[in-house]
Amino acid sequence: MYKNLKYLFICSLFFAACSEDIKEDTSGVESEVPVTAGTANFSKYVALGNSLTAGYADGALFRAGQSNSYPKLLSDQFALAGGGEFKIPFMNDNFGGLLVYGNPIPGFSNRLIFNGTSPVSLPGNPTTDIANPLSGYYNNMGVPGAKSFHLLAPGYGSLAGVFAGTANPYFVRFASSTSASVLGDAAAQNPTFFSLWIGNNDVLGYATTGGDGSNPITPSTGNPGVGFDGTYGALVQTLTSNGAKGVVANIPYVSSTPFFTHVSPITVPALPAANSGALNQLFGAINQIAAAGSLPARFVTLTTNDNNADTVEKKNPVLIFDESLPNLSAAIAATLTPLYGNAIANFIGNQYGQARHARTTTGDRDYVLLTAGSSIGTNQSGVLAPYNVIGVSYPMQDSKILTADEALQIKTATDAYNTSIKSLADAKGLAFVDANTALNDVADGGVVFDNFHMTSDFVKGGAFGLDGVHPSARGQAYIANKFIEAINAKYGSTLRKYKVQDFPLSYPAGL
Repeated sequence: MYKNLKYLFICSLFFAACSEDIKEDTSGVESEVPVTAGTANFSKYVALGNSLTAGYADGALFRAGQSNSYPKLLSDQFALAGGGEFKIPFMNDNFGGLLVYGNPIPGFSNRLIFNGTSPVSLPGNPTTDIANPLSGYYNNMGVPGAKSFHLLAPGYGSLAGVFAGTANPYFVRFASSTSASVLGDAAAQNPTFFSLWIGNNDVLGYATTGGDGSNPITPSTGNPGVGFDGTYGALVQTLTSNGAKGVVANIPYVSSTPFFTHVSPITVPALPAANSGALNQLFGAINQIAAAGSLPARFVTLTTNDNNADTVEKKNPVLIFDESLPNLSAAIAATLTPLYGNAIANFIGNQYGQARHARTTTGDRDYVLLTAGSSIGTNQSGVLAPYNVIGVSYPMQDSKILTADEALQIKTATDAYNTSIKSLADAKGLAFVDANTALNDVADGGVVFDNFHMTSDFVKGGAFGLDGVHPSARGQAYIANKFIEAINAKYGSTLRKYKVQDFPLSYPAGL
């Protein structure tokens, strides 16, 4: 789940929420009672997962984020009820970034900060070199970027495998050997209690690449190491084989994160009359071609700027590429050849044969990726003007857009994963966290976390970190509380929950 995302905002917002749409998280209103373990044994706790478990935030893994990870927060409560040492494979600094033999690893940038105007990577030289691995076993085995089947893979922590593209540089740092697997190293510690939150990346990788095929969804069915259900079953079976108890969490919908919701599909300003007129004429002709083939219209009538400062025109939808559409390239070219000649007509046909305007209809919404928002309205290099304005006359390409059809594929896979997770939790008698509902509540009007109204808004919501995907420190505390609620309910423990004021809204530059 690691990626260099160029967005950040620092904002503080405190107020009591009164909207009926806002859910209330009762984290800070419980009375003080003695902390007990109930029927659980927290003496040896091991956490398995991906970047969410590791404490990844703001586009990087760094010490402060690791210290605020939900497993660390759980372990602090477990320590009050007989829990033992909880070792974290800490990064060397608060920069983030990774080196190998002293050289920066491409794609692993420093964490994001706000420079007063825009988000940028924190200046400075990272010092964490994966060629200098740690020793011993670690309790927080969250590995940023890991999919479910990666936890089973021998050699996932091999330095040579990193260069071959088969291993993970974060696991290289703390794997017990070059042939070790994440699950093997966890089981070797003979845990008495475990947490498992895995599967997000099995759909998120597809989502953050716009469903362009470069990072496919893990199939829900299949054997261990291939399908999610077989893999998850193998993970749970191994972790419970010595009688250990634990807690598992399901997978949130990607649409609950600001990475997919912050940039509206209706965001193009009203256009000058000449531009809107030419595009409306072209798009209208293509709508007629579609209608002749009994296909629905693909384009709306674009709004024109009337140059009146007192008028507020509605914005226009983003122009996108949708590979699921029937390709009208040949029909467009044939229709336009008499007007523009063969070369231009073929160019227009190829560019708009599977183009349409984005939609916001409930159940049929398209998502503009956070990383693509700044490109809207800029010129696409190498494309003939005036057909080169991204999102206006040049369709935003597949890797920048999650279409409604692709979003449905992700939801279908997520629902199947979550059915498997809940079924195994019930079969093995494990505590279960409905993380999907918890984060949907945050996205749908927000929750009241003590005196803080927490939402998924990228600008001021407070739940998510500065890359739009990973939780903030407060988001991690909210998640930890959901885990604590589930553990207390299942095992009769009396672990205490956390208060929002004990966690920063965002991480400052000078940690």
